[in-house]
Amino acid sequence: MVLATDLDGTFLGGSAEDRQMLYRWLREQYPTVRLVFVSGRDPDFITELCAAGDVPAPEYVIGDVGTTIAQFTDGRVHPIAALEAPIVRRWHGMADLVRTRLSVVRGLWMQPTSFRHRLSYQYDDRFDPAALGVLEGIDVDVLISHGCFVDILPKGISKGPSLLRLIDHLKLPRARVLVAGDTLNDLSMFQTGLHGAVVGGSEVELLEATRELPLAYHCRSAGAGGILEAIRAHALFPTIPEEWA
Repeated sequence: MVLATDLDGTFLGGSAEDRQMLYRWLREQYPTVRLVFVSGRDPDFITELCAAGDVPAPEYVIGDVGTTIAQFTDGRVHPIAALEAPIVRRWHGMADLVRTRLSVVRGLWMQPTSFRHRLSYQYDDRFDPAALGVLEGIDVDVLISHGCFVDILPKGISKGPSLLRLIDHLKLPRARVLVAGDTLNDLSMFQTGLHGAVVGGSEVELLEATRELPLAYHCRSAGAGGILEAIRAHALFPTIPEEWA
């Protein structure tokens, strides 16, 4: 099987015991079980996270809210140019235009991170979502999540579509993939129709948006515990360790 998981609040969330159990199992089962990080985080964060050695390293990374598609080798994130080509084309010339339009919006400021094919902002209580109307006519998608973040992405690009592009490129069976997440920027993963783990403690908006999706399992346990719970619920692995019971 393939675990394609968000990081903050999901793979990195839950109890220490559940995280240790999941990470140990992933290391023991590789390459029978393959790991993909699907995150809003940038390549530098993922490189530093894996260098610490606490979490198992992924084989592949969907980063920057779906705008980076990469292989993880030699301890670093290496973008796959062929898979990123449509993203690069759609983003060309957009960054400066978006920055200029959003510079007049109150309570909105750019996040202090590197950007490849997206822009990400943070907001406070002065921010009015209606002010994002200044982007009307620009060929981008706007994603609000966590109650404080705004991501500006190339049109049609997000975590779900980029994950499908990677899965199909690798010729992996979609029926053996589990996606996991906890916020609205994970919604497109669940909309792919892949088996899903909406982990415990997820954003109310994500819970509501996935309630009618048949394969989006709503977990009781938070973070890593929810992932373990969903692997059992979807019967994605032939044998389950006794300690999962």
